[in-house]
Amino acid sequence: MSSVDATTLNPPVAFKIGWPVLAVVGAWLAVALLISYWPNATRDWPMTQGLTHLCVGVAAVFGVSSVAGRRFARLGLRLRGAASWLIALPLLLGIWELLTAKLALLPVPFFAPPQALLAVYVEDYVRLADSLLHSALLLGAGVALGAATGFIAGVAIGWSTRIGYWLHPVLRILGPVPSTALLPLCFFLFPSSWSASVFLIALATWFPVTVLTWSGVASVDKAYYDVARTLGAKQPFLIFKVAIPAALPHVFVGLFMGLGASFSTLVVAEMMGVKSGIGWYLQWAQGWAAYANMYAALLIMALACSGLISGLFRLRDHLLAWQKGAMKW
Repeated sequence: MSSVDATTLNPPVAFKIGWPVLAVVGAWLAVALLISYWPNATRDWPMTQGLTHLCVGVAAVFGVSSVAGRRFARLGLRLRGAASWLIALPLLLGIWELLTAKLALLPVPFFAPPQALLAVYVEDYVRLADSLLHSALLLGAGVALGAATGFIAGVAIGWSTRIGYWLHPVLRILGPVPSTALLPLCFFLFPSSWSASVFLIALATWFPVTVLTWSGVASVDKAYYDVARTLGAKQPFLIFKVAIPAALPHVFVGLFMGLGASFSTLVVAEMMGVKSGIGWYLQWAQGWAAYANMYAALLIMALACSGLISGLFRLRDHLLAWQKGAMKW
């Protein structure tokens, strides 16, 4: 087959993705024009021109990416696949801008325009970064403690009927109780609000990890153990080389559930006495009716939670390569 025929049958990827990317660039530029030239209804919001420049910058990034997509096929395919969302985002941003800053259909201060959130990130980034750091440390300590103890308890209950006899009733009674319901008791028993918050987050993570790990160990096919014993395997080998690897898919499901529950507990715990954190920042913003700050913190928390779960999915796909794609996020 000649090179001309091959090109005809397999057109370049960049030609296919050109128009969607142009639509993305046009949508972001249109929002920039809306923000810059449509007068604000009630006040001159700070960072209005900053938001305009940001939209122009995003349009420029996608324009450069479209040019790069002509040379890198994988980048071009990703842009083409995300084109619908990349067009929807500026449209949603434009609607948000119209309803708040331009037409004032949503009352201030309960609904802040997008440039107000941008002003928070620019002017209050030190306090936000400090709160995010403290929340990350608190969440990391609680999730690590809860995941480790839950994994050990789940393996013990699933492997040993004697241990399960004593731990199973405790699990059934204590597990379903919301961690936040124990707030008054924990702040009385623990020496500091930080240690009490770590315990509550650990408890929220512990229950799903324990239940799912126990289920995974208990569901391992008995034939695997019989084959390993036939080859001379001892009990430690059966636990660490047969039971635990077979239970890992269930363990990761428990980690996903525990991470979501830990975020809810984190926000409530930080509202009850810590000196910094996303939950503390939310309470501070509500106390001062700084709703733009509150929405900015909520957006950071949502992105952080989504990023952590995405990272956990990547770790799962790496460790459980034979099940890659079995769970979606």
